[in-house]
Amino acid sequence: MTSYRQPGLVLTDRHFTVPLDHAEPAGEQLELYGREVVAAGRCGADLPWLVYLEGGPGFGARRFAGKQAWLARAVQEYRVLLLDQRGTGRSTPQNRQNLPLRGGPEEQAAHLAHFRADSIVRDCEAVRRTLTGGAPWTVLGQSFGGFCAMHYLSTAPEGLRTVIITGGLPALDAHADDVYRAAYPRIQRKVEAHYARYPQDVPRARRIVEHLTEHKTVLPGGYTLTPEAFQSLGILLGGGDGSHQLHYLLEDAFVRTGAGHELSDAFQEAVLGTLSFAGHPLYAALHEAIYAQGGKPTDWAAERVRADFPQFDAAAPLNGDGPLLFTGESIHPWHFDVDPALRPLRETAQLLAARTDWTPLYDPARLAANEVPVAAAVYHADMYVDAEHSLRTADTVRGLRTWVTDEYEHDGVRASGTRVLDRLLALARGDA
Repeated sequence: MTSYRQPGLVLTDRHFTVPLDHAEPAGEQLELYGREVVAAGRCGADLPWLVYLEGGPGFGARRFAGKQAWLARAVQEYRVLLLDQRGTGRSTPQNRQNLPLRGGPEEQAAHLAHFRADSIVRDCEAVRRTLTGGAPWTVLGQSFGGFCAMHYLSTAPEGLRTVIITGGLPALDAHADDVYRAAYPRIQRKVEAHYARYPQDVPRARRIVEHLTEHKTVLPGGYTLTPEAFQSLGILLGGGDGSHQLHYLLEDAFVRTGAGHELSDAFQEAVLGTLSFAGHPLYAALHEAIYAQGGKPTDWAAERVRADFPQFDAAAPLNGDGPLLFTGESIHPWHFDVDPALRPLRETAQLLAARTDWTPLYDPARLAANEVPVAAAVYHADMYVDAEHSLRTADTVRGLRTWVTDEYEHDGVRASGTRVLDRLLALARGDA
């Protein structure tokens, strides 16, 4: 193990070995990485463990610099493990470069089927037994990390001391179609609120779509910026300062050249940094699979359901049918055409979208008998996770306490500093 310091903290690199398939413990193994974080001066203290599960899927645990955001509150009483979930960060990452080692698309799809919440939770249990000697620990699940926490409660509650969920209470039985049917109206409201704040962005967005329609635009690195891809910048609107980020991005879109106005290099670089999946390809490959259960394929749910909302057509503003509606947290087949980090995985993604033998993720009967203290922040206007779905789930989990607020967006646990985590810990303990 390697230990090092940041201001006020001591960090230690931890490595663990787990089976690719927990049903075959003697089979192929994966290496997991976790970063242990403890307050300076408390390294030798007997502290309870808290494991953080990042949102996504497909993102490694957040890389903090010192006591940032919720971490400052957590290290007051916990030894924290920032776990890179399998396939992400430093935990045997999966991407276009190494997946071909598995074989063709069928072999790759079969391999990636082991990278959902069910496998992540079994990884956590293996890690917990190694770190705590069998003692239960606290789980903090952000967004998809909260989905994992609900699976944890459904399958291995004996490993849990407390569960804290932020923006990640999933519908227990909703198909991906239901998720996106609820999502598009929420996204539209977010876009309309953005234009109400920045009305000058209406003509700016229309002008960019017009340019992209008339000129094939390939960003540095080979990403093809189509009108539909440009629309997906709306993913920014789910964060607390996302509307402002989008506004500043749009206002610098064009530069005057000898050949007329063109999309500026600065704009293209900024768009690429937002839209590219090079750093998190599993987000695209497995995003709809996080909702898959019950013997039905996801079958590109976001794309199919979008057809029921014609106002999201990228051509609508060019036809005089209102302003451009940005989209949000949705994955479409064309993502695997425009993004060079995803193109080699297109057939693999298609096989995952057609898969029907996904195992159930949640056990309603076990959740109804839950004895683990659970507290969840439900963000009333959350663009990524439907608040009504979350509250219906909260009603089915025995003892779960919710904090419903419109003070924060989906990233509230980070944007609030220590406040969200502090409030939820108090709720879980009955102190609030």
